[in-house]
Amino acid sequence: MAQGSGPDAPYAHRQLEDSAQETEASALMETLRCIQCQGQSIADSDAPIAGAMRSEVRQRIKAGQKPEQIRGWMIRRYGEYVSFEPEASGAGLILWLLPILLLLAGLLMARGLFGKEKP
Repeated sequence: MAQGSGPDAPYAHRQLEDSAQETEASALMETLRCIQCQGQSIADSDAPIAGAMRSEVRQRIKAGQKPEQIRGWMIRRYGEYVSFEPEASGAGLILWLLPILLLLAGLLMARGLFGKEKP
């Protein structure tokens, strides 16, 4: 994959001719994070690496790959950080569930302390 948006990244700024494919590519690009920019999707970023990533997405869509296949490839290549929609598994799942579990534990403790009737 090219690091720039020059000749090696032909679809960095050029849309696909098939409007259905371009719609699919655009939707996917909105969910992929630029690895150089803070909090920007590859659709919004002007960084050269984002252009290369947009080109890669469009080339793969044009070749017939499904968005989830491309997302998986991007995650394997760049890590889970590239996805604005991380999978709920492993450490990520624990981090999502931990606040809920702590809240429930706090409520149970409060009920135990304040819920008993005094004689």
